[in-house]
Amino acid sequence: MPQTDSPRLVVATSNKGKLREIRELLEPTGWTALSLADVIAPAGVIETGRSYLENAVAKAVSVANVTGLPALADDSGLEVDALDGRPGVTSARYGGPLLSDAGRCAHLLQDLRAVPRARRRARFRAVVVLALPGGQRFVREGVLEGRITEVERGSNGFGYDPVFEIHDGRTLAEIGEEKQQLSHRSQALRAMMKVLGELHEHDGTRRAH
Repeated sequence: MPQTDSPRLVVATSNKGKLREIRELLEPTGWTALSLADVIAPAGVIETGRSYLENAVAKAVSVANVTGLPALADDSGLEVDALDGRPGVTSARYGGPLLSDAGRCAHLLQDLRAVPRARRRARFRAVVVLALPGGQRFVREGVLEGRITEVERGSNGFGYDPVFEIHDGRTLAEIGEEKQQLSHRSQALRAMMKVLGELHEHDGTRRAH
């Protein structure tokens, strides 16, 4: 486990793309973001909740209880209006659990093949939960509006990024580092960064006394 004098939290995800994004966003807070592998925590919690909040709480609380460290978890999904909000909480398993990111994108485009551009509105939604070992929890949410493209575009990002077009016509897989300023997850995490900053400051004040 990495040694550091800064406060530590565990990012409760096995998704390397999410872990990288979260680490970059949390760097200014002074917290050290550990992976599940760093603390030998469970690889993950089966997401059986009916909402993003239920799933994020389950992951964060489980890891906090096992490690004795604050745990940060998110659950997010893609909501497509023409599909009545699906895939939503099942976004990571859309089309079947064995599909890759590319397979899920292809499956989504196939489901929307007869839907015109004007009706392809969609949004990414993320709920981030910070669970402390003592039981306290903090929740923040972020939403990014856009539309589903007719074809995949771009080589950056992961998940549904190549088929999600933002307001200026680019997909999330085409904007590169700008995603950290725009994405649903970054919105929720920036809001959570304020909480982490306050916790860090409070802990430092307490130690000073």
